[in-house]
Amino acid sequence: MIRSLAFLLLTSAAVLLADSVAGVKWTPPSTWKTEGPRPMRAASYAVSAAPGDSEGGECVAYYFGSGQGGSIPANIERWKAQFQTPDGKPNTQVKSGKKAVHGIQVTTVEASGDYTGMGGPMATSKSVKHGYRLVGAIVEAPEGNIFFKFTGPAKTVQAGLADFDKMIASVQK
Repeated sequence: MIRSLAFLLLTSAAVLLADSVAGVKWTPPSTWKTEGPRPMRAASYAVSAAPGDSEGGECVAYYFGSGQGGSIPANIERWKAQFQTPDGKPNTQVKSGKKAVHGIQVTTVEASGDYTGMGGPMATSKSVKHGYRLVGAIVEAPEGNIFFKFTGPAKTVQAGLADFDKMIASVQK
């Protein structure tokens, strides 16, 4: 009886901590600071810097609405174009894959190098950040794609990779 009650309380707490949009929910890592939604962002999380990095990372869940935000290949290309090699050439070394999480299709993306950031009219900075990494997941939710994008210094992203993977594994309808 006590174990059942403890399990129920833990399960309820996890559901309360879950974020959601587009017909799915997920549980962000407890060590990440939730910054809440902003325009075009269903959720934003600040990730503390790993030892040796001068700044932390950021994980954003973008949701633009059903049928919005571009195709999965177009987003992979957009994210790929945000990285370049140290000599300023486009980074062509991007990994991508597919998997299912609780019956939901997820496309994964990884890129690294010199990060030029988000381009286009929403860009706030044109500075290049050296030694950055991106780990992304595009979740094909019932009400439209959710684009999870975790960026930051390579050590910080590596240190947060297990938390990111656990968050993506928590996605469910």
